[in-house]
Amino acid sequence: MTGARRAGPIVNLDYPNQPRITAAEAAARLGVSRQTLYAYVSRGLIEAYPTADPRVRAYAAEAVARLAEARHRGRRPREVARAALDWGLPVLDTAVTLIRDGTLYYRGSDAVALAETATLEEVAATLWAMPLAAAFGLAAAAVEPRGGDLIGAFAAATEDEPTAIGDEPTASWQQDPARLAAGSGALVRALGACVTGRAASTAPLHRHCAEAWGLDPAGAEAIRRALVLCADHELNASGFTARCIASAGASLRAAVIGGLAALSGSRHGGMTARVETLWDGLDGVDPAAALRRQLAGREPLPGFGHPLYPAGDPRAAALLAPLLAEDPRLRAIVAAGEELTGARPSLDLALVALRRHHGLPRGSAFGLFALGRSVGWIAQALEQRQAGGLIRPRAVYVGPEP
Repeated sequence: MTGARRAGPIVNLDYPNQPRITAAEAAARLGVSRQTLYAYVSRGLIEAYPTADPRVRAYAAEAVARLAEARHRGRRPREVARAALDWGLPVLDTAVTLIRDGTLYYRGSDAVALAETATLEEVAATLWAMPLAAAFGLAAAAVEPRGGDLIGAFAAATEDEPTAIGDEPTASWQQDPARLAAGSGALVRALGACVTGRAASTAPLHRHCAEAWGLDPAGAEAIRRALVLCADHELNASGFTARCIASAGASLRAAVIGGLAALSGSRHGGMTARVETLWDGLDGVDPAAALRRQLAGREPLPGFGHPLYPAGDPRAAALLAPLLAEDPRLRAIVAAGEELTGARPSLDLALVALRRHHGLPRGSAFGLFALGRSVGWIAQALEQRQAGGLIRPRAVYVGPEP
């Protein structure tokens, strides 16, 4: 039986708890043809999911309803703008990162598959569309990390190096491809120095971190995998911030500083600090009881669930898999959280679990997130430069009339 003849909810093998409807039903609810529905899928406006029948694709009923509402708003720009700013409709074209069917892709390649073998430098060269040797082949600039928070340390460490790391090598007017590539790589290496507290080096960044933290080869591999999986995540708050900064004609250094500021928020990379606090308060014997108390106090559990991954964050799954195999305490925490929330672990929880498992310094979960994501901020900023134009939305004024 084809998708056109089937009726009623579809039981999806991959996501059995998520209500799905057929293509015919989705098209009817949207008031469009099947061909238009497929065009929406190709444009990323809605996702199609596999079913038990390989010939049939299913569609999330909730996502179809949201898209139908967006279509109903039609030409009312105020409502369309509001929807676009909150997990809404796509607003920018990009060739950097795609999230589709619960999978993260970097320029068309599965990020989880890349994380099996690739280094952050190799992923950076792909996302930046630059030669690896041009971006990371030169000697590291003499960056000595400063004290203070990561944002201030990075800004201070790079402002005194105008010939290698400062604004000039990655300024919007920079026309030398080799200097732009070297400047981009130098920014990432400088951030690595600030994360570890060690002078920048020419070693691959995961080895630089591993040496600074005294890790064995297995620990170095875990760091490499985490950095790759953190590299980019489409138009999140910090990535959009980097694009806005680049659209204003600022340097890539400025875009990285802006990305760091956005990432520090408690709803973004700063979520790692909330997970750390939650973990500190778990009982030694029964983590489920402590998690129940938090939920009873109407406090959500940080580190579980992601709107773009209803079946679970694949980045977190990849990072947690080897840790869960070795750590029964972690298995108990994850199992309790999943049972109580009905959601899978997020990247934030996975980074904290990695930090604790390998005995890394407090705060290094956020540091790894920032170091990996700096590659994505640069990629987003470079793409925005190519697109041109200033990102300047308009506000809907709701205050007192003049």
